[in-house]
Amino acid sequence: MAIRPIIEAPDPRLRLISKPVDAIDDGIRALVADMFETMYEAPGIGLAAVQVGEPLRVLVIDLQEPEEEDGEPVRTPRVFINPEIVDPSDDTGIYNEGCLSVPDQYAEVERPAACRARWMDLEGVQHDERIEGMLATCLQHEMDHLEGVLFIDHLSRLKRDMILKRLAKLKKAA
Repeated sequence: MAIRPIIEAPDPRLRLISKPVDAIDDGIRALVADMFETMYEAPGIGLAAVQVGEPLRVLVIDLQEPEEEDGEPVRTPRVFINPEIVDPSDDTGIYNEGCLSVPDQYAEVERPAACRARWMDLEGVQHDERIEGMLATCLQHEMDHLEGVLFIDHLSRLKRDMILKRLAKLKKAA
């Protein structure tokens, strides 16, 4: 396992459309392991393969929700290979989203509150599940990456430009 560099906006590689995974092999398993290690180190709750320079339809998500008793986050890693949303709800929700590829920038994004999704896990098992809440938001955010879309693309041009200017200023100061 290795921590990989996360590509940051406005890098054009983030605009690539990811290709489907044909077979789950040792290369895909190593990529997923690296993605989890990279995501946890960042820290984040979701990461698409394209964010680490691999334009493949692979996502990892772990909401790391706090344990009831001691407050420590419980890791519940999930892998989504070739995911697709087949039935987004009409009801929407707004969440203040951030992104490892747009560091330290946040904005409210409106998305379907729930969706039915299909994907394959790392063992090649097909899933078809109704997903709600934060997991639905995170899945849709990460799936946007597979199409070359960033969360800031859901904002007005003015808000998007402001975030990109702040990001450029932060990079320059670093």
